[in-house]
Amino acid sequence: MASTLARHFSRIFQLTLNVQRKSVTFSGVRHKSSTVQYATRPDLPKLAYRKVKGKSPGVVFLPGFASNMGGKKADALEEFCQSLGHSYLRFDYTGCGSSEGEMVDGTVGTWKKDVLYVLDELVEGPQILVGSSMGGWLMCLAAIARPERTAAMVGISTAADHFVTVFNTLPIEARKEIEEKGQWVVPTKHNEEGSITFTTEFLKEAEQHCILQSPIPVTCPVRLIHGMKDQDVPWHISMQVAERVLSNDVDVILRKHGQHRMVEKEDIKLIVYTIDDLIDKLTTLV
Repeated sequence: MASTLARHFSRIFQLTLNVQRKSVTFSGVRHKSSTVQYATRPDLPKLAYRKVKGKSPGVVFLPGFASNMGGKKADALEEFCQSLGHSYLRFDYTGCGSSEGEMVDGTVGTWKKDVLYVLDELVEGPQILVGSSMGGWLMCLAAIARPERTAAMVGISTAADHFVTVFNTLPIEARKEIEEKGQWVVPTKHNEEGSITFTTEFLKEAEQHCILQSPIPVTCPVRLIHGMKDQDVPWHISMQVAERVLSNDVDVILRKHGQHRMVEKEDIKLIVYTIDDLIDKLTTLV
């Protein structure tokens, strides 16, 4: 483990030097924002998305649980991709944001299908997948299912297996009580209600998509950014993902004072620099 950590931090140091040497085009210049469009799918709710046309590789942003495509990170990535002339797509999962459907009916499997639809129907060519929190879990699932469409992955506070892992670490008595009630109410600071409710059906379905119990068959470049002050998803989850992916090109970047949402100015700069570095790497390889 010590040698693995040493390799990770060596790679982080190299990335930091690259960032310091480079001047990324990410000024305050405002480009015309994309408009919301709706993808019609047979027998499925319409998906809301916003797309910017441009060069390959494109960037696809995957929001977190119960989040939407209108956050600071999603906005900043659109501006960045426009400045470089690369394509960019962000979207809302079924039941979230402007997409049709009900949030209570959503499952990890439902949202995985949303991501695969985006990759199959709404973008062209290989993409850099950028997943935030639960979006980082879905990013991994999509990369496994569509390796030919995944040029690279950037996880932000990646929450792989998180709902299932936390539930399974509860005392047996607490789990039995939740199973009897059929729901699990979890406190949160991220919504007005102050809590999130998971049904036992949701948790059982999510368990089918867990990835941390075996090697993750992903061979593209992987970058995992995590805040060490994250009180929602511990940073060691990103380390576990790094250990399990088969790719040899993996960097874990820890921000000592970073929070879960990673929306501070310096957080967003780091995300943008990381993607820019990957675009350079991928276009150089071509």
